[in-house]
Amino acid sequence: MEPKRELSSVDLAAIETELNRHQGAKVDKVYLYGESLLRIKMRDFDRGRVELLVEVSEQKRAHTTDPDTIPDAPGRPPNFAMKLRNRLRSADFLGVEQYEFDRILRFEFAREDGNTTIIAELFGEGNIAVVDQNGSVLQCLETIRLNSRTVAPGSQYEFPSSRINPLALSYDQFVKQMEDSDTDVVRTLATQLNLGGLYAEEVCARADVEKTTDIDATSASTYDGLFEALQRVREDIAQGEFSPRVYYSDGDPVDVTPLPLEEYEQAGLTAESYSSFMTAVDTYFKAVEDAEDDAATETDDKPDFEAEIAKQERIIAQQEGAIESFETEAQAHRQKAELLYGNYNLVDNIITTIREAREADHSWDDIRETLEQAAPENSAAAAVSHIDGSTGTVTVTLEGNSVPLRIRDGVEKNADRMYTEAKRVEEKKTGALEALEQTRAELEAVKQRKEEWNASGEDEKEQEQQPASTGPDDDLDYQSVESIPIRRNEQWYEEFRWFHTSDGFLVIGGRNAKQNEMLVEKYLEPHDRFFHTQAQGGPVTILKATGPSEAARNVAFPDQTLAEAAQFAVSYSSVWKDGRFAGEAYMVKPDQVSKTPESGEYIEKGSFVVRGDRTYYRDVEAEVAVGIQCEDITRVIGGPPAPVEEEATVSLRFKPGQYAQNDAGKLAYRRFRRAFTDESFVRKIASPDQIQEFLPPGTSDILDDTWTPFRE
Repeated sequence: MEPKRELSSVDLAAIETELNRHQGAKVDKVYLYGESLLRIKMRDFDRGRVELLVEVSEQKRAHTTDPDTIPDAPGRPPNFAMKLRNRLRSADFLGVEQYEFDRILRFEFAREDGNTTIIAELFGEGNIAVVDQNGSVLQCLETIRLNSRTVAPGSQYEFPSSRINPLALSYDQFVKQMEDSDTDVVRTLATQLNLGGLYAEEVCARADVEKTTDIDATSASTYDGLFEALQRVREDIAQGEFSPRVYYSDGDPVDVTPLPLEEYEQAGLTAESYSSFMTAVDTYFKAVEDAEDDAATETDDKPDFEAEIAKQERIIAQQEGAIESFETEAQAHRQKAELLYGNYNLVDNIITTIREAREADHSWDDIRETLEQAAPENSAAAAVSHIDGSTGTVTVTLEGNSVPLRIRDGVEKNADRMYTEAKRVEEKKTGALEALEQTRAELEAVKQRKEEWNASGEDEKEQEQQPASTGPDDDLDYQSVESIPIRRNEQWYEEFRWFHTSDGFLVIGGRNAKQNEMLVEKYLEPHDRFFHTQAQGGPVTILKATGPSEAARNVAFPDQTLAEAAQFAVSYSSVWKDGRFAGEAYMVKPDQVSKTPESGEYIEKGSFVVRGDRTYYRDVEAEVAVGIQCEDITRVIGGPPAPVEEEATVSLRFKPGQYAQNDAGKLAYRRFRRAFTDESFVRKIASPDQIQEFLPPGTSDILDDTWTPFRE
C-alpha cells in the first residue's frame, strides 16, 4: 500500500481549525528550501515558537512541526524567500482559510504598511502565490497561464473553478447530486460530491452501504444512511473534535487522518493516536521520509524502479480520474443547453416575465414571493427553484435538472454560454489526455530501464557505476547514470558574478553598487584588467591575473580571454535590460581607476573615475550560456557561451527576449531536469533560483538551437 503524499480536502479542513489557534502570532523569518518547501517561523505569545511548513512538490502538505527537528536554514536565501521575508517581517498572523473545500489554503498576514496573503495550492503540480491586499500577485513559485485561469506576477490572482462542498450540502441537495449520477455510489461520492476516494469509501462503510451499488439501485433509506454518515464527518470537522490517527501497513506509514476510519480498521491496518492532527501529520511525513531512506539503504544504491513505476501508475490513475470528471462535467453543460432548447417556450416565458417585472421596478423579493404564490397553478413559476438578486440569476428545474439562467440574456445566449463552458472543459480534457500519454510514455521508459538493469546483472552495473563514485571520468555519461555524486568546493568569488575564460582566467563582476565598491577596493590587483561598458548601469568587471592568495605577477592575457571578459561586461549590463543585442565595452589598467573625482564633481556609490587611454571592444554580442558542470565540481556555471559550453555537461544559450528573469530560470530548470536520468541531481545543485543568478537582469529568450547536449 503506497503512502499518502498529499493532504486531502478533509485533512485541510482539520488543519484550518487547528492552525487558527495560533492567530495573533508574530512572523520572525521566512525560508525556502529547494524549490517547493516554505518555512515560516513565528512567535505565539501564548504557546511559544511556531514553525509552519508548506510543501507543494511531490509531497503536498501544510502543518506546524517540532522546532527541535527543523533542518538548518539554507545558505543564500533565493529571491522568492528574500522578497517574502521583507513583506512578512514582524507581520501578525490573522489566520488561515480553506477555499471552498478545495485543496487550497489562504494564509492571511497583517502589517501597518499592508496585508499579505499566501495562497498554497496543494493539488496538481502545486504552487505558492504571494498576493497583496488588492488581490494582485506579487510573486509565485510557478507561473500559470491557462484558458481557465492565470497566476503570474502583476495579474489578479484567479482561483480554480468552484467545486461542490460536500460538507455544506443540505439533504435535498445531497439527494439531487446523487440522483443526477449515472455510476455507482462510491464514484459519485468521490467525484461528483468531491469527497475523494478515501472518504467516499469511509462514508459507505459508516453507512453500511456496499460501495459498488449502482445509483439506480439505491433507495431513500440508502441516501438517509449516507447523508447521516456524511453529517457525522462534517460535525467532527466543524467542531474540531478530532481523534487523529497515523495508519501503518506492515510497519510502514500509509496515511494520516483527523478521524478514525472504519475503512482502515476493516482492512486491518494498525494505528497510533495523537492529541492534535498537526502533530500526527508532522509525525507521518517524517516517518514516510525515514522509511524511504531505509529502503534506499537496503537496496544499496540500486535504482528504485518499483517506486518510480508505482508513482507513474498513481499519476496515470489521477489523470484518468480527471479525464472522466471532465467528460462528466462537459456532458452536464451540454445537457443543460439542450434542455433550454427542448423547453424553449417555458424558459423564454420565465426570462421575459422576470425581466419585465424588474423593468417595472419590482424588487427581487416581490418577484420571488409572486412566483411562489403562482407555482401551484403555473408551470413556469413552478419551474423556478431559486432566485439570486445579487447576480441577476435564477435557477430553473427542467426534467429534474437544475439549470442556472442569466435574466439579462435570452434563451439562446444562456444556452450558448453552457455550450461554451462545455467546450472549455473539453479543452481541459484534451490537455489532460496529452499529459496522460506523456505519463504513459514515461512509465514505459522506466519499465525499459528496469529490464535493461536486470539484463545487465548487478556486477556489471556496479562496474559501470564505479567511475561516478570514485571521481571524475571523461568517459562517464553523466546524463545516463542513475546517481551523480555531489562534489562541491565553495570559492570566495561565488558571491559575485563570475566565470572562467577559455584560457582558465577568472573573471568577476559586481551584482550591485556595494559589490562594485568591494571589487575595486579589495580585489583589483596591479596586473589585473578593469572592464566596463559605455552604457550606464553596467557591472564592474575584473579580469584576474592571479588569485587573491597568489603573488601578483604580470600576465600576457590571450585575445580570446580579453574578448570573453568584454562580452561578460556587456551581457550583464543595461544593454541586456534595454533589449539590445550588442554593446560596447572598454578595458583599462588598475592604476587608471580611481574614487577621487575632479574638483567640484561627485561620484555615486559603486561608480569610479577612469583616466587615460582605453582599449575599446565594439559591437560585442550580448549573449550568455548557463550550464551544469559535472566534472571535478558539480555546480551551475554561466557567462560567455564559449567557455561555459566547453566546461558544462549540458548548457543553454540566452539572448535578450521576452521572459522575465525568474520565468527564464524556471524554463531552463525544466530542460535541465529532462536532460539527466538523475533528476534529483538537478534539484540539488541547479534550482531555478541558482540558475537565475547567472542570468542577466531583464528579460531573456532561450535559443533552442543551442540546446546541447540533450538526452533523448
